[in-house]
Amino acid sequence: MNSPYAQELGSFLRARRDRLSPDDVGLEPGGRRKVTGLRREELALLAGLSTDYYQRMEQGREVRPSDDVLDALADALVLDDEERRHLFGLARAVRRRVPAEAGRRPERVPESTRRLLRVMDTPAVVLGRHLDVLDWNPPAQALLGDPAGYEPGRLNMLLLMFDETRTAQRTCPGWEQQALDYIGMMRAAVAGDPTHPRATAIVGELSIRSAEFRRLWARHDVRESVSGTKTFRVPGLGNIDLFWDTYPLPGNPGPVMLVFTAEPDSADADRLRLLGSLRASR
Repeated sequence: MNSPYAQELGSFLRARRDRLSPDDVGLEPGGRRKVTGLRREELALLAGLSTDYYQRMEQGREVRPSDDVLDALADALVLDDEERRHLFGLARAVRRRVPAEAGRRPERVPESTRRLLRVMDTPAVVLGRHLDVLDWNPPAQALLGDPAGYEPGRLNMLLLMFDETRTAQRTCPGWEQQALDYIGMMRAAVAGDPTHPRATAIVGELSIRSAEFRRLWARHDVRESVSGTKTFRVPGLGNIDLFWDTYPLPGNPGPVMLVFTAEPDSADADRLRLLGSLRASR
């Protein structure tokens, strides 16, 4: 049976090949095409590989490409720096046959990080490598709601993004982009351990119940460190536009701190302060 690491590498290559057209890489499109992206033989030609060798890689068979082969594939697929690093990470996992138990120790938030959360005056949460919410501060509770009210195992950013009972959030500007960012972070985690029980449980559940998730997951986008903007709709206060950034915490793999901030001296900063004051008064 093909290893899950080789399968993940093959799926990534296939997704990246499908997004390219002959025009993107300077090839003539030729006659009628049955595929939307490049053909396997076209990609193999661009990378200087035999079609059979490349096909075995896409099929997830036990092929262990050299760094030179990976460089050629990255160039042929027009990968950006982040995607190139992801490709090399996937291939190296295939080579070394990473033990299935690697990195499966329980995730814990360092006490120093908990203290930092408590003194921060802007919303912040700590996310595990599979986007489970491990800790949060009072401003985050005011903005996102009380995480303590969720059932065990449900407090996960991806599960919340695609929760059918929270459909109103999907009308917020930028919802799909943030969903892609979270999915890209999960993709990076899956690359290191494709059979991790938590990853397979989350991806499996969402793949079954959400066509939207299946569509975005199939893109094979990957994110290492993420930042962006998000609009929150808060009853009684209206929209609050915030920046968000992720900061890695100690550990390999380790959790990350997700921090929301407002533009200084802006209406959004005023609304965020008012939200905190309303929560404190309750």
